[in-house]
Amino acid sequence: MPFVFVHDVSAYDIVVIAVHLGLAGIGIWLLAIDARTHRLPNRIVLPTLAASLVLTAADALVTQSTGALIGALAGMLILGGFYALLRGISQGGIGGGDVKLAALIGLVLGWNGWQVLVIGAASAFVLGACYALTLMALRRANRSTRIAFGPWMIIGAVLGIAIG
Repeated sequence: MPFVFVHDVSAYDIVVIAVHLGLAGIGIWLLAIDARTHRLPNRIVLPTLAASLVLTAADALVTQSTGALIGALAGMLILGGFYALLRGISQGGIGGGDVKLAALIGLVLGWNGWQVLVIGAASAFVLGACYALTLMALRRANRSTRIAFGPWMIIGAVLGIAIG
């Protein structure tokens, strides 16, 4: 007899999956734009952040639990604040779009949990550093070469959700 996996999927689960897939689509869009132009447009990032804030608040109302909402808001403030600090001390190495994207990613990762937030945030730096070091080893970049960091933030967030 073949093994059959049966799992009850609720309407809530379907909505959560749909929201994550929607965010993945926006992430792919931003990844392509940033890789090509070194810009993360406010017209995409800010409405996505606002919608994500509304969805996390709605989640708290539907589940009658504020734990994920608090984690999301803390993640937004922690990761967004960290990138704002990096922007202040990096002398142009981190752009304003990266800071806003970090707030959005922090919100999503924080909603998924602290472990997800740490893995996703750290993965971005590890992946970005590996990419930069590879370019430098191939003599296609040097220490002053501008490298779009948004794609690594997005890929790191996906890894954080997948692994965490």
